[in-house]
Amino acid sequence: MPHSVNIVTSVLSSTIRRWRGASGSKTVQQPAKLIELYDCEDDAECRLVREALTELNLDVMIYPCPKGASRFTHALTDAGGEKATVPFLVDPNSHVKLQGAEAINAYLFQQYRQQSIPNALDANFFNLATSRLASIVRLNIRGLKALPSKAPEQPLILYSFEASPYSRPVRERLCQLELPYHLINLGKQQLADVGPAAFRLHRGEYKPLPNSKRAFLLAEKGHVQVPFLRDVNKSIELFESKDILRYLDETYAL
Repeated sequence: MPHSVNIVTSVLSSTIRRWRGASGSKTVQQPAKLIELYDCEDDAECRLVREALTELNLDVMIYPCPKGASRFTHALTDAGGEKATVPFLVDPNSHVKLQGAEAINAYLFQQYRQQSIPNALDANFFNLATSRLASIVRLNIRGLKALPSKAPEQPLILYSFEASPYSRPVRERLCQLELPYHLINLGKQQLADVGPAAFRLHRGEYKPLPNSKRAFLLAEKGHVQVPFLRDVNKSIELFESKDILRYLDETYAL
C-alpha cells in the first residue's frame, strides 16, 4: 500500500471511531509493574481496550497475536487457559487476569480512575460495529496475518496514542511481525497538544504539562512527535512512520 494511502485510510479509521483514544488523563499514577495485553491490532475489541488505555494514560506491554501467530500463543494459553483469546489483560499489580473488552475496560476504569466505564468505550453493538468498520477501511479485509520474523532479545519501545494516524501503520507492522513492545501512551492532555507536531494549536513555544511523559520526551529529544520507536537491541531511535516501517522490515522481517 502506498504510504499516502496508508495514512489517509488511517485517518478515516480514527474518524469512524470519533477519535477515541486521542486524549489522555492529565494526571495518572503509573502502576509499579507494567500491565500486559495480548492484542491483535485490527481486532474490534482490542481497539476498545487500547482506546481505554490511552484515555487512562496507562502504559502497557503489548504481546501481538495476529492470525496464524505462534510466538505468544503458549504464553496466552498459560495465562488464560486453552480457550483464551485476545484481548487478554494481565495486571501483575493486582494479579487480575481478564478476557474481552467489556470486562477489561470496566476493570481498568474502576482500578485506575475509580469510575464506571464510559459508554463510548463499552463493548456494545454500536462501538463494536464502528470498531470493525475502522478495521475494514484499512483495506485489509482478511485481517492481519503473522509474517515470518526474527524475535528481538528485548521488547521494542513505541511512543504512540491509539488514534494517531501515523502510529497505526507502525503498530500494525509490529503486530504482523509478532514483535513485543512497550507502548508508552502520549494522549493529548491539553489544547496545545492538538494537531501535528509542526502545527499545534498554541502560540509561542510548545510547553507540555509539567512532569508529563510529553514533557520528558521534549526534554530528551527536543520535540514531541508520534510514532517514536526506540529499539534498545540495535541502539536505534526513529520518529517518522515511513522510516520506522522500513526499519522493521529490514531488521526483523524474514
